[in-house]
Amino acid sequence: MKREIYKQLLEWKLSVNRKPLILQGARQIGKTWILRHFGECEYKYVAYINCDNEPLAQSLFVDYNIERILLVVESITHVPIVAGETLIIFDEIQEIAKGLSALKYFCENAPEHHVAVAGSLLGLILHPGESFPVGKVDMLQMYPMTYEEFLVASGEEKLVDILHSQDWATISTLHSKYIDLLRRYYYVGGMPEAVKAFVEQRGLDVVRDIQNNILQAYSYDISKHAPQQMVQRINQVLQSIPSQLVKENKKFIYGAVRKGARASDFELAIQWLIDAGVIVRVSRVSKPEVPLNFYQDFNAFKLFLLDCGLFGAMNNTLPEQVIASDSVFKEYKGAFTELYVLQQMRAIKNIPIYYFSSDGDSDLEVDFVVQHFGRALPIEVKAEENLRAKSLKMTAEKYKIPMSVRVSMSAYRQESWLTNVPLYGIKSFLEK
Repeated sequence: MKREIYKQLLEWKLSVNRKPLILQGARQIGKTWILRHFGECEYKYVAYINCDNEPLAQSLFVDYNIERILLVVESITHVPIVAGETLIIFDEIQEIAKGLSALKYFCENAPEHHVAVAGSLLGLILHPGESFPVGKVDMLQMYPMTYEEFLVASGEEKLVDILHSQDWATISTLHSKYIDLLRRYYYVGGMPEAVKAFVEQRGLDVVRDIQNNILQAYSYDISKHAPQQMVQRINQVLQSIPSQLVKENKKFIYGAVRKGARASDFELAIQWLIDAGVIVRVSRVSKPEVPLNFYQDFNAFKLFLLDCGLFGAMNNTLPEQVIASDSVFKEYKGAFTELYVLQQMRAIKNIPIYYFSSDGDSDLEVDFVVQHFGRALPIEVKAEENLRAKSLKMTAEKYKIPMSVRVSMSAYRQESWLTNVPLYGIKSFLEK
C-alpha cells in the first residue's frame, strides 16, 4: 500500500542534516511496514531488529560504543552495515534499556549511518529512567490512512489525481462515486490491517474483528505502561468519548465521565491517552484570529478517537448504517463526520487545528478553525446536505473573515464569503 509519509522519509534520507529518525504514531498504524518498505525500495541493505522478540537485542546497548553496536547489529541481522547503503531499523526500541539514549551517540559519532526507530508512542515518550535525546533526532508523525490513501489502496488512484487537480467541474461529475467510496471509508477507517482486509474482500465482519482487536491492543498498552492506579480512569475517559461526541455541544465534560468529577481527577488520564496516540485533543480558541495559539483556552476542548473506523467499532455501528445508506451521516449528531474531517486535516503537515466558541455569544461556535497559509480559516462541518451556516456567517461578519469553508455532502461551489467543499475533497482543498 502506498503511504503519503514515504515522501517525508525520502526527504529525511536525502537531507544533509539527517539525524537518527524516530517515527512516531499510535499502535498498528503501519510504522514498521513503511520503514521496511522504504528500506527495501531506497537502500541496498536493510538491517531490521525487533527489540521486543530478539533475545540478542538486550546486548545492543550495554554501552554507547557505536563501532561495537554496529558489529552486534551485523551479527544479529547477517546484513552488511555500509554507511549510506544500509538502513538500520530498531523496532520496539523502547523495550530495551538505553535504546533511545543511544540515538544521541549515533548522531554525534556516526552521522553517516542511516538509523530509524519505531515503537509504541507511549513507550517512547514515557520510557522510565531514560532521557529523551532532544536535538539529536529527527521526528516524523504518522497517522492512520487518509481517505485518499484508502482510495489508492482500493485501486482508485486516478480519483486521487483528479482531486489534486482541483478541477471541480470534473470532480462534481464523479460526486456519487466519491460519496460511495466515502461510505466505505467511514466503516473501514484508516488502520492498514483493516484496509487490507477490506480491499482483499475478506468481509466486513473480518474488518470489524480487526478493529476490535486493535482497540484491545490499545487497552493492553495502557495496562502495560500506565501506573496501576490510573488504569481505571484512563479506561473511563476512553469509554466516555462516544457519548461525549454525540452531544450537541461536543465539548468534553469531566462530569460525564463520572458524576461530580473535576479536571484534577482525569487530566492525567487524558494526557496518557493523547501520548499513546489513541485520542486527539482539539482545544478551543476564544477568537478566530492568528496566531491561533494566542487565543487557546486550555480548559475547553473536544476529544476524538484517532480513527473513524475504530470509532464505529466502539459504537457497534452496523455496516448497513454506513455503507448501504446515509444514516451514519445523519446520526450521532455529526460526530462521525466531524471525526472524519479532523482525521483528514491532521495528516496535513503544519496545520494547527482548533475549534471556536465565543465567550459572550452562544450562537457563535464553529466546528474547526485552522491556521491556513497565515490566516484563520473557519470550517463548519455538515453531515448532510443541509447548507445553513448561520453561526459560520455571523462569525465571519463579526471578525471580518474574508473566506470561510463549509464541508458537506454537497458538491463544490464558491460564494462571495463561503466555499462549500465536498467531504471527500477537504484534504486536497486545504493542501492546494
